[in-house]
Amino acid sequence: MIELDETDRWIVGLLQGDGRMTNAELAVRVHRSESACLRRVRRLENEGVIEGYVALVGQAAIGRPVDIFVEISLSGQSERLLDAFEAAVLNCPGVMACHLMSGDADYLLHVVAADTADYERIHRRELSALPGVSRIRSSFALRTVCKKTAFELD
Repeated sequence: MIELDETDRWIVGLLQGDGRMTNAELAVRVHRSESACLRRVRRLENEGVIEGYVALVGQAAIGRPVDIFVEISLSGQSERLLDAFEAAVLNCPGVMACHLMSGDADYLLHVVAADTADYERIHRRELSALPGVSRIRSSFALRTVCKKTAFELD
């Protein structure tokens, strides 16, 4: 874990809220010179605290408003099978996140789709074809209550 001082936390918090903020604006907000602020941002980037900058896209605006959470169980637990599954799921359309899990399922996927018919296509053509899949269990989100993109910094 990287030690963050108050200014580092302030910088990260501001950039989580607006990643397009200019260095000049950021420097004014944190009461530092532009060069000192830029050095801190570069250090935070180099240390992996700031991994990158993205634009958040509205799912409904691009025609993929449906969130599905998919539990996948594999037929075995060999390293070769896990590696094959993980390599294949990286290229699976609609899969936004994949997590190796403890518990009943081996993996938990977050999938987005246009509608139930689109998810059926993803399920039949993509998920079922992944290496070693023995069981797929899908749950459709009825409504998103909260969706955070910013981490709280202590």
